[in-house]
Amino acid sequence: VSQVPVAEGKSVQQTVEMLTRKLELLGAEKQGTFCVDCETYHTAASTISSQGQTGKLMYVMHNSEYPLSCFALFENGPCLIADTNFDILMVKLKGFFQNAKANKIESRGTRYQYCDFLVKVGTVTMGPNVRGISVEVEYCPCVIANDCWNLLMEFMQSFMGSHTPGIPSVFGTKHDSIYSPADTMVQYMELFNKIRKQQQVPVAGIR
Repeated sequence: VSQVPVAEGKSVQQTVEMLTRKLELLGAEKQGTFCVDCETYHTAASTISSQGQTGKLMYVMHNSEYPLSCFALFENGPCLIADTNFDILMVKLKGFFQNAKANKIESRGTRYQYCDFLVKVGTVTMGPNVRGISVEVEYCPCVIANDCWNLLMEFMQSFMGSHTPGIPSVFGTKHDSIYSPADTMVQYMELFNKIRKQQQVPVAGIR
């Protein structure tokens, strides 16, 4: 999962269209749509003051690829995979975790199938604002991430060119173990946080 910068002189939508056109020229076929969303919860003020702990952020995420699951992630921490009723549980835990409502972020777009590759090109939005572009690439036959990284790189270069990402940090901890949906969600969490931080930088110097 990686971010693709907006092409110079183009809008987000035009950049997405350029990427999808390249995929279609390669022979990729549309396979419906996808959506990954992320809501941020922060430790309730009462919990921090009573226990003297520093506040922690928790991210509750959904992925249309896994419609019956809900993912709860802590930054630099574990990833819990629960069923979709977890959202209702979070409402009951509002004494401990509070929803930072203005922080909901999501990526949605089109799924493409090209031979054994699954590619998802998404527009990242926060509320009504478009914030960036995400690209997720999966090599379906392989479950050991490090075994197919070179192949993934080669394929990504064919349509992403110089914006092909480096090896994701999550691969470093996996080595030869089996890649899981939680690893994809960790990458989306990192991408969303990076996009959130980019928006906090003063934009005076950007033309």
